[in-house]
Amino acid sequence: MGHLTDLNLAEARDGLTKGDFSSAELTGAYIDAMSAAQDLNAYITETPEIALQRAEASDVRRKAGDVAGPMDGIPVAVKDLFGTEGVLTTAASHILDGFKPTYESTVTANLRDGGAVMLGKTNLDEFAMGSANMTSYYGAVKNPWKGADGRDLVPGGSSGGSASAVAAHTAVAATGTDTGGSIRQPASFCGIVGMKPTYGRCSRWGVVAFASSLDQAGPLTRTVRDAAIMLGEMAGHDVKDSTSAPIAVPDFEAVLSGDVKGLKVGIPKEYALDGMPDEIAKLWQQGADWLKAAGAEVREISLPHTKYALPAYYIIAPAEASSNLARYDGVRYGLRVPGDTLDEMYENTRAEGFGDEVRRRILIGAYVLSVGFYDAYYLKAQRVRALIAQDFEKVFKEVDVILTPTAPSAAFGIGEKMDDPIAMYLNDVYTVPTSMAGLPGISIPGGLDSDGLPLGLHLIGKPFDEETVFRSAGVLEAAANFTATPGGV
Repeated sequence: MGHLTDLNLAEARDGLTKGDFSSAELTGAYIDAMSAAQDLNAYITETPEIALQRAEASDVRRKAGDVAGPMDGIPVAVKDLFGTEGVLTTAASHILDGFKPTYESTVTANLRDGGAVMLGKTNLDEFAMGSANMTSYYGAVKNPWKGADGRDLVPGGSSGGSASAVAAHTAVAATGTDTGGSIRQPASFCGIVGMKPTYGRCSRWGVVAFASSLDQAGPLTRTVRDAAIMLGEMAGHDVKDSTSAPIAVPDFEAVLSGDVKGLKVGIPKEYALDGMPDEIAKLWQQGADWLKAAGAEVREISLPHTKYALPAYYIIAPAEASSNLARYDGVRYGLRVPGDTLDEMYENTRAEGFGDEVRRRILIGAYVLSVGFYDAYYLKAQRVRALIAQDFEKVFKEVDVILTPTAPSAAFGIGEKMDDPIAMYLNDVYTVPTSMAGLPGISIPGGLDSDGLPLGLHLIGKPFDEETVFRSAGVLEAAANFTATPGGV
């Protein structure tokens, strides 16, 4: 057996079941790995004491034959957007300085109650607003992969800390949230698996809100099987969240049969964008060929409103953000910057507490919701969103799953594109339509570019049909046989 941190989630689960090692031993190995990889800045808050306590409790349960679930004793990282009782929760923002919730988010409570061990809270773009993990008050996260010239690369965003931690083997798996691609794009950049389930599959209760009609929690893992196991533990109906779907959670792992014979796979012609890098186009074609070789039927489809998805998203998401972030006023929790009047205290707190990108999106959101522009921008964007959803609904009468690239490029250097917000927003061009329609999507590593950096393939499924997405992803994963790892891992 190699090093404990080389084991994926399924292997670690099986090793614990066989008694090859204890959760305390496994957790100790990850605590050491976290300490050795602090240069990545993947974690905002490390919780080794909590981790060891939960690991030891897991070992006691296992010894008594009272295992809580498939993730009992598994060390995971938690994106610092999930409220964790008594543990600093910052959303990577100065405005939440010192905030320790008195509650636990439903998703992390599900994991905790299933015996999972929390290693710490991972870094992210501030309030999940970003595609490179460069906007965090706590500094940029580094991708464990390096550029051809040894330069530091972004891990993607906003779940960049979670993706970096999993890729660097400083966590078995991690939670993320995806609003417009914030699980799938960093998964692509870091060479791991990222799953955004159907909107409503996982509860949003206790998760710091960005855009409430888009935000959805999901897992970042090393394999498709791991993602299936972890999503099963995270998901479930929650009466505290009115958008949580009252639908039973299937056994996602059980559907990984390796069989896609007869499955109909759609290739949307609108995703072949002008200027698409040749390496992305070739990988996309390779993915289609892999599925075809496995017995699937591949056909071209049309999603005609795709070109409007990104501009509509960047109206709707900031509009919801401007409303959600109005609650941060310096009165009840977090940062407070004094002023001579209440209004001045509000202004001072928000000016100092929010970073540039968050302020930009609040301003955009306030503008499109203002009198005179609400109809012209926000309502029009909502109509476009409905048309995008109708496009998907129509094609899913003909196909079972859709294959696209995950991102328009591999990971780029830290500091690049930061002076061009539009270039940054374009990182989500392939993932945003899925989010606008509330559909499940998964990114799996498909290959390497000419610089030796990972590129992802993206599968989109019907609402609440994560089983078909997982089944298809498992076949792609087996065909790709992606075994490359960042240097030093």
